[in-house]
Amino acid sequence: MKTNNTQLKNQKIVMGKLIASSLLFLLMLSILAQGCKEACETQMITYYEPIYAPKSEVLKDAEFESARPIENPGKIYYKDEYLFINEIEKGIHVIDNRDRSNPKEVGFINLPGNKDLAAKGNFLYADNYGDLVVLDISDKARIQQVNRIENVFDAYYAYNETHGLLIAYEEVQEEVEVDCGNGSIMPHYYNDMLYASSAEISNSSSGGSTGIGGSLARFTITNDYLYTVNDYRLKLFDITITDSPVEGNSVDLGWGIETIFPYGDKLFFGARSGMHIYDNSNPSEPVFVSTYAHVNTCDPVVVQGDLAYVTLRNGTECETFTNQLDVIDISDVTNPELLISHDMQNPHGLGINGDCLFIAEGDHGLKVFNVADPLLIGDRLTAHHENVHALDVIPLDDVLFMIGNDGLHQYSYDCQNVFNYLSTISF
Repeated sequence: MKTNNTQLKNQKIVMGKLIASSLLFLLMLSILAQGCKEACETQMITYYEPIYAPKSEVLKDAEFESARPIENPGKIYYKDEYLFINEIEKGIHVIDNRDRSNPKEVGFINLPGNKDLAAKGNFLYADNYGDLVVLDISDKARIQQVNRIENVFDAYYAYNETHGLLIAYEEVQEEVEVDCGNGSIMPHYYNDMLYASSAEISNSSSGGSTGIGGSLARFTITNDYLYTVNDYRLKLFDITITDSPVEGNSVDLGWGIETIFPYGDKLFFGARSGMHIYDNSNPSEPVFVSTYAHVNTCDPVVVQGDLAYVTLRNGTECETFTNQLDVIDISDVTNPELLISHDMQNPHGLGINGDCLFIAEGDHGLKVFNVADPLLIGDRLTAHHENVHALDVIPLDDVLFMIGNDGLHQYSYDCQNVFNYLSTISF
């Protein structure tokens, strides 16, 4: 019995030591874990929260109102001595530009969700979120909506019976803890929200009765067709009867489409990965011809003769470090080839007329180059208007329209040594 008691006592001592050791080990783990938690860093993440609105509030007839200040300009369009300037997501400003030295604001077309526009004859075509609306602009003092085609731009404007129409995403930044073990962000869940690592939520028309848009255009008109592009798709509308568009074919273009530029019987699409060329001999059915590929970067394109001019820039959602002008030989459209690249500062939109190439350089202003010899463009800077912000341009034969964050500026020019300021509509 004595032996058994001694053994039992020894077992208890051993168990006590094991328990004490285990408790000490757990305590050390807890301290280490607490220390790790304290050492963990936070990281800022960006996501996009959906914004919904009742259809009745946003999908409604356009209203022509008195002029209002231009605050957040987008696309610019010229037609019959009038300028139409998009106020992003809100509508269109109408400017009487018959006296270029003294442009006058006529009124404002209240059209929620508007981003793009194009015109033919007496009619202006514009997007109202997912719908295409037709506006009679024959009387610039009494512009009115005359038609609507519903749900043709529905890629980004999904309808939810509970919440309404998804009209936008609002950027939200949040500081979160990083997992100590692998450095990854601790899981967070948000209903219907988009995640992103960086903020991203960005021609010339043929035909005598059409207007002229800038190089950043996503709407354009050729012959009797209105062409519209989103990030990945070309959508056609037959506008033979100008006030009654008929929805036509859709063409998948691949992801990252940014701009459209018609030239002759071809359509040129500026994309993040390159320039796509489509044969438009049959305007109702554009056919892919070729692609000029470059590094992943943002670019608009303009064309004249056998050359295409493409600007590439950094500081965008494309996340590259390239700032340059590419001159591309398209004499063989099935095999476009880079002719030369010229360094730029931060090019945005561009335009060409004769030997004049205009490049909007953002905060670096507006530059004018002589392109008589494409190989020497970089050395042929004929004018540099520095004290403006430049986003896009529309060059006509005798006047240049330039739009930036600070205003719409007009200049007269001759591609040699004449570049004279005419007027400004301040934003």
